[in-house]
Amino acid sequence: MNVPGIITDFGGGGGEGDEEKGEVSPGVKNGSRRIIVANQLPVKAFCKDEKEGKKWCFEWDRYALDTLILQLKDGLSPDLEIVYVGCLKADVELNDQEEVANFLWEKFRCVPTFLSLDLINKYYHGFCKHYLWPLFHYMLPLTSSHGVRFDRSNWLAYVSANKIFADKVYEVINPDDDYVWIQDYHLMVLPTMLRKKYSRIKVGFFLHSPFPSSEIYRTLPVRDEILRALLNCDLVGFQTFDYARHFLSCCSRMLGLDYQSKRGYIGIDYFGRTVTIKILPVGIHMGQIQNVMSLPDTAKKAKELKEKYEGKIVLLGIDDMDMFKGIGLKFLAMGHLLEQSPSLRGRVVLVQITNPPRSRGNDIREVEEEVKKIASEINMKYGKPGYEPIVCINGPVSTQDKIAHYVISECVVVNAVRDGMNLVPYEYTVSRQSNNNLDKALGPGFNGEQRKSMIVVSEFIGCSPSLSGAIRVNPWDIESVATGMTSGAMMNDREKELRHEKHYRYVSSHDVAYWARSFDQDLKRACEEHYHKRCWGIGLGLGFRVVALGPNFKKLSVAHIVSSYKLTNSRLILLDYDGTMLPEDKVDKAPSAEVISILNGLCSDPKNIVFIVSGRGRDTLSKWFSPCPELGLSAEHGYFTRWSKDSDWESRPVPADLDWKKVVLPIMKKYTEATDGSSIEQKESALVWHHLEADPDFGIWQAKELLDHLESVLANEPVVVKRGQHIVEVKPQDVSKGLVFQSLLASMQSKGKSPDFMLCIGDDRSDEDMFESIASNNSLPDNAEVFACTVGQKPSMAKYYLDDPAEVVKMLQGLSAASTAMQLPPKAPVHQVASVEDLSIVKNHASFV
Repeated sequence: MNVPGIITDFGGGGGEGDEEKGEVSPGVKNGSRRIIVANQLPVKAFCKDEKEGKKWCFEWDRYALDTLILQLKDGLSPDLEIVYVGCLKADVELNDQEEVANFLWEKFRCVPTFLSLDLINKYYHGFCKHYLWPLFHYMLPLTSSHGVRFDRSNWLAYVSANKIFADKVYEVINPDDDYVWIQDYHLMVLPTMLRKKYSRIKVGFFLHSPFPSSEIYRTLPVRDEILRALLNCDLVGFQTFDYARHFLSCCSRMLGLDYQSKRGYIGIDYFGRTVTIKILPVGIHMGQIQNVMSLPDTAKKAKELKEKYEGKIVLLGIDDMDMFKGIGLKFLAMGHLLEQSPSLRGRVVLVQITNPPRSRGNDIREVEEEVKKIASEINMKYGKPGYEPIVCINGPVSTQDKIAHYVISECVVVNAVRDGMNLVPYEYTVSRQSNNNLDKALGPGFNGEQRKSMIVVSEFIGCSPSLSGAIRVNPWDIESVATGMTSGAMMNDREKELRHEKHYRYVSSHDVAYWARSFDQDLKRACEEHYHKRCWGIGLGLGFRVVALGPNFKKLSVAHIVSSYKLTNSRLILLDYDGTMLPEDKVDKAPSAEVISILNGLCSDPKNIVFIVSGRGRDTLSKWFSPCPELGLSAEHGYFTRWSKDSDWESRPVPADLDWKKVVLPIMKKYTEATDGSSIEQKESALVWHHLEADPDFGIWQAKELLDHLESVLANEPVVVKRGQHIVEVKPQDVSKGLVFQSLLASMQSKGKSPDFMLCIGDDRSDEDMFESIASNNSLPDNAEVFACTVGQKPSMAKYYLDDPAEVVKMLQGLSAASTAMQLPPKAPVHQVASVEDLSIVKNHASFV
């Protein structure tokens, strides 16, 4: 999959054969479509017994409030075809699977993934719900009785299930036109599988759950595989900035990847591809809730509830039976409310609707037992005939029932200790807006009752930042939650109206259609560059990734440069040192014996002028490269230069006043004291603050602060403040590596030795000055061979790249070997002595003649 030598402008990804040419799968229409991949299809399935036998029937699951993947089509163009890939909520026998799959494709454009029961148990219940779900909600399995620990067999089942989903996508996708949108944590390694098949596939991913902080996420044994899989997407979406920030921090700490914010978009450069990060919370389907509110059954149920709770203040909770929903804590807060406010006893009721758990296990049973116990104790203590403080309703309940409870509730309480989004407050807000059918059913005056609402929301759930009028609480602080519930119940009507109006305005303008439309637009924008770059794949298994390069950015081939090197007679070779010839993580920074030998080999060629162009000081460079007497050195980015060991150091003609150091050094010392792992390098002409060994996030943060600080205090000084790779440097103006190139070129041309071969290699931002200067130079001969090469695949002014310092050393070794071979005297011709057999043949030939 790696193309040796110079990469040609081939059309497809390396090693992908005809699959990248956009051959359309059977049944696929031309034109762009959206392929929505989720764990479950938005289809209800049920089996009927008929005379001919069992018959499967299907219908859209329209009235489930959480059927998000069906609702999102409202934000897309009506003419756009949408294909759904996912599991059915039913167990279909093997003999019926093909018939069911064909029917679902023809009638619903759904592609079912049939997973075996054993695979579902390991993939969904084992890895997703009992390992990933708790981990992403900040619960670590510290002991065997406190959560489920990592199980390799469950992980392999997760990968296998994702592979089945990938195979189903392959069956229907047109890779040139279609966009794939993957939903949630069940399918986090799917992007790698799709990217491996089609290097230019257009794929987005949205995580509906929280993404944990790096301290939690790094405990995951397969952390790199999942991170790299998500980075194989074009767009990755999160509910809140916190979740996105945690993801970016993990990429920085574990993969060494930095991100940039440009024109409002956050992007991570990943092997030449830009992975865009989107932050946008999910909304609700306004029309669906309003339609349910208009149903006669909803009005009837609301009227019954209003009569049942006549004269009482209803607080409502709707949650899944889950350890993270904080139901037990909510009940304890209700008990505290009744204890502290005797006047509310008999007046306030907490109605808790509990949806069935989405998984099973000891943790669910423990939560159920705890909730029942707390509710029973509070009802026994504060209840009386005709009054039950906590009313528990075990689901499932119909959508009409949920809406009816929203309608008659004075306040909704969402007390989750950790939740990705939670749309209950949004649904409640819309349900409290006036509706003609409900007004008629509930009697005169209820219109005014509806246009006000109150929300008590945990600060640890995704919807909390968007609900600026809600009472935010810490769910672990029982007293705080109780106070919030009391405020929600007793707040004056005018305040409730204002808060309701504020929330309704946000919820109605940021519905599910807005969310889907915004994500789709950003996905298209993120994929615009696909066919402007050349792509090929590298890596095995889940370590696979695609390298994407600009049309003029190529990997430097050793064979090609050696060939050009041999045909030229006047060569200029400029080499950066740190990060170019030496890995950055190496503790001993001195050059190895191999590097010294290679440099001496290059310098021994009379056709070569070789320079190390570094930011380091001249004393350090002189010491390190003393075994190379013919090597030129340019220290401190060109402030000092010498042509060989025996020549004197020359300095740039810049102002010699370095009084600015007296201002800069104390500032840098303050940042060093405050940033563990940072250090100051004092050069003769410059000061450098290093943060390579500091905490990655804090180091970057402090570097930005230091840059701003120094730029403000040095505004009138003849210096430049620059950020480099893990550094902030202050140096005199008119000192750069680009000027080093211009100076050396002018010197060679003045001696009549204009170079016909130019090699320049570097890895840092300071080296871009050299590349830019070379690209804009018009004084080189037209036939000159120019190789400007950066280290690593990243945006650069260079035309070529090498992956790492090891490849740089290997390439220089090839040049050095070529110089040595060309300098050897030609070998004398060897006269072969004829063998006895040869003499016999000659003799016989002569006799014949």
